[in-house]
Amino acid sequence: MGENIEVGVYPLEKAKELAKEQELDLVEISPKAKPPVCKIIDYKKFLYEQKKREKSLKSKATKVTIKEIRFGPQTDEHDYEFKKKHAVKFLQEGAKLKAFVFFKGRSIIFKEQGQILLLKLAQELEEYGKVEQLPKLEGKRMIMFIAPKKVK
Repeated sequence: MGENIEVGVYPLEKAKELAKEQELDLVEISPKAKPPVCKIIDYKKFLYEQKKREKSLKSKATKVTIKEIRFGPQTDEHDYEFKKKHAVKFLQEGAKLKAFVFFKGRSIIFKEQGQILLLKLAQELEEYGKVEQLPKLEGKRMIMFIAPKKVK
């Protein structure tokens, strides 16, 4: 019920009277209960603490960052290894990875090469992250998402 008040079932008028005596508010906690559950508290303080609690929960929530890595359909081995190193670093930092192959002009005829490249990357990054979305062609881009594995 509140401080210095015995917990129990009170008629509405009595509960309002008790709240007025303590110069506090009568707040309904769960209206669907039989009888409804109320508490005598300082409502402004209650709202303040609720906001504070929500703010702390929000600050503890993880923010997902998405890092992008761009390949061409004929990316050579050195560039591939270089970009793969960056991908490993991003996944270890806990960021999601968006790897895509960008097709310029007529290079769209090499879409199989682009898919092979992305699948090879996914296979080599298996210990750092898991594929969230397999390579999919969207316009002139073939996109694949990799989420980091949870670190124990």
